[in-house]
Amino acid sequence: MYHNLELREKVIDDVENKGSVTKASRIFGVSRASIYRWLTRENLKPTIVKYRHRKLNWSALYRDVIENPDDKLIERANKFGVTVPAISYAFKRMKITRKKNSYAIEREIVQRE
Repeated sequence: MYHNLELREKVIDDVENKGSVTKASRIFGVSRASIYRWLTRENLKPTIVKYRHRKLNWSALYRDVIENPDDKLIERANKFGVTVPAISYAFKRMKITRKKNSYAIEREIVQRE
C-alpha cells in the first residue's frame, strides 16, 4: 500500500523522538516492517515501479499455442519454466479457452476394446 511522504516523515520523527516502533505502528496504522524499512532508507520518497518483469512472455506463449495447439498445460509450464497456474492465469487474461481433457476420451476407448 502507498503511504504518502508526510505520513512517512511523521512516523520516522515519532520513532526517533520516542523510540518505539511498535507504538508508532499502532498509532499511525503502519506495519512495523514498513517502519524498519523506512529507517534504513536515505530518501523516504516512495519508489515508483515503471515496469514489472514477468517471467512468462505472453507473446511467446500465444505463438506456442498457435504452433502447438494440442499441448497440455503442464507441458507448456515445463516448456516456459513456470507453474501450471501461471499458464492458466495467462490463458484467462488472453481469453484463450483451455483444451478439453482428452484423457477421459482415451480411457473410454481403451475400456471398449
